[in-house]
Amino acid sequence: MSKAVKKAISLPADLAAEVEAIARDENKSVSAVVEDALRALKRSRLRGEFRELQGYWSNRARAAAVLSERDLEIVYLE
Repeated sequence: MSKAVKKAISLPADLAAEVEAIARDENKSVSAVVEDALRALKRSRLRGEFRELQGYWSNRARAAAVLSERDLEIVYLE
């Protein structure tokens, strides 16, 4: 595990109260709740990037009439 770095952040009062309530409910520190939220955001962004790339290459494959793995083999073997 990497070394922790302390950072001070400002939150609106309602969000700070919500983070503290979540921390109490889950028996975690506020830092752990924020870490979990940031990791979830990162995963969500990566999934979105993956879907974009997948869509891009799917469109390219359809445009090249590559609809199966066999079609892909034929395209690259020719």
